[in-house]
Parts: sequence; structure tokens; C-alpha cells
Amino acid sequence: MKLSILDQSRIKEDGNAAEALEETVRLAELADQLGYTRFWVSEHHAGSLAHSSPELLMGHLAAKTSRIRIGSGGVMLPHYSAYKVAENARLLEALHPGRIDLGIGRAPGGMPAAKRALQEHKAVPEDWYDRQIRDLLHYLNIRKEEKHRFGDLVAMPNINTAPSVWLLGGSAGSAGLAAYHGIGFAYAQFIRGEKDAAVLDVYRKSFREGKQRQQMMVSLFLFCAETTTAAEALAKSHEVASLLQEQGRPVKGMLRPDTAADYKMSPYEKERLEDNRPTMVIGTPTEVLQQLAELEDYYDGDVEFMLTSPVYEEKARQNGFCLLMEAYKHRA
Repeated sequence: MKLSILDQSRIKEDGNAAEALEETVRLAELADQLGYTRFWVSEHHAGSLAHSSPELLMGHLAAKTSRIRIGSGGVMLPHYSAYKVAENARLLEALHPGRIDLGIGRAPGGMPAAKRALQEHKAVPEDWYDRQIRDLLHYLNIRKEEKHRFGDLVAMPNINTAPSVWLLGGSAGSAGLAAYHGIGFAYAQFIRGEKDAAVLDVYRKSFREGKQRQQMMVSLFLFCAETTTAAEALAKSHEVASLLQEQGRPVKGMLRPDTAADYKMSPYEKERLEDNRPTMVIGTPTEVLQQLAELEDYYDGDVEFMLTSPVYEEKARQNGFCLLMEAYKHRA
């Protein structure tokens, strides 16, 4: 079992973007010291998250760390030129060889207005995503096409290594697409809302061998503390915010613990929280590891876990990752 971290640079209810970014940097440095496998950052064009340019932040984080792999979770490919995405990724790989992951996806990453602004004057055909993935892998020399429409165009800088490419998704269709192109697959269970072993089975059975090996990841929310009660309390802010977002009610970043504690839930809302439990692992370090071990068995092994922890207090968030890694290293 491998453990990695996704950080979305969430802005607090009474905080700002600069503070959120500083917390992301400190968490990356801590993850590097603790021994986590990867540290990924996301692309979101939304007011409650502090940034929308994972490639820029990746360069800063890679320079601040020395061992951990740094990646995007992910770059929303339909917004951009595959050639430019390849050049950005290759530059990062040249500066930090063997440490760069390029996670790609096709979600809008924001409201419709943001999508329109990002794709202004750009017509995107239905099958364009698959074509973009082919182009990206061609430019990175991971899966070359003999007769590419741009000939021997090379993504600069021209180096001998390439970033590891992952496709993010929450369906069997996405898993099959990743398998067809022979790249890694990150299953967004924390977004999909349910575990589904069939999705990873599609990936395993359909994988086409190439320059990259088969790699699978499952993404989950993490709430970890010294006691189960404390972990449940940490999750409350996230759970209440999720309920409000479902109802279309405005949420100004991560809710303060006292704001969440004062929220009175209806019986229906309590049921919704139970429905959302498959998106997270929650409890003491021992309990969390047990939940992950059960998921590993459910997914038939060889699965990496990417954990994101939307905990309001920075020290509590860091402590959860510290406790989990300490228990992980001392597990039987």
C-alpha cells in the first residue's frame, strides 16, 4: 500500500488565498519529510479554492522539497493545447527529473462562465479529449504516432525522461480510456461517492503495455486524529459545507468548527451524510489503516491511496497526516 496526498488549497471561511497557499507549501514540505509517495495539487476555477494553475504551483513545491513526487490532480486538458501542456510538464521534469506526475482530466473545474472564458473562440468536438491524450503522449514520446499531423514536432525541452501521466476519472469509461493509452488511472471515489471495484477491473483487463507500467490510485477524504470522536469532529466542517453546496447555498470556504457545530441537521441531511461516508476514511490512525486495508482487499490489491484532508485547523490537518504515517510505518 502506498499513501499520497492531494491538497486543494482550500480557503477558510475567515481566511484568504495567500494563507491557503502557504499552508499547501508547508504541508508539501511535511509530506516530503514524512515519506508520502506523492503530493498533488488541483485545478479549480472557483472562489473557495486558492489557485487554478497546478503547473505553476508544482514548480514551486518541487523546489521546496527534495524526494516526494509532485503532480497535478489534475490539468483540465480540454481547456488547453496538448502541446503547451506537454511543454510545461517536460520543463518541470527537466528541472526535477523523476519527480513529476502529470495528472489530466476533463471536468470544467469551475462554473460555466469560467469554462466559457477558458475556451473562448475555441470549438471542442465530442471526441477531442481522446485526440488530446494521443497528442500529449506523442509530444512526450510516451506513445509515438508514426504519422502525426504535426510531424516530428517535439515538446521542449527535449530530454530523455518524461513525467508520469495519469488520467483522473470516476467511471469505467475513464478507466478504459486510461488503459487504452497505457497510462496511470486515478479513481475519484471522493467525488464519485461510492466504491466500485468494476472500474479498476476494466483498467486492469484493458491495459495496453507501453512505456508506462500499470498504476492505479483511489482518492478519498481523510479525517484522522488521536480519537474517533476527535476525527468525527474534524469532519463536521466538511460535511456541513457539502450539505450546503448540495442545496445550492453559498459557502465561503472551509467552515469554522463553531459554524459547523451550530448547524442543525434535518433527518434527511443526516441520511445524506451517511450516504457520503464512502468518500472518506475517518478515525484513529489504526482505524484509518484498517479501512484502507479493507479497501485494498476490495479493489484486489496493488492500489495506491491519494488522501485529501479538508480540515479547518492547519495543525490538526498536519497532525492527521503525521499520525497516519507513523502508524503506517509501524504496522504489522
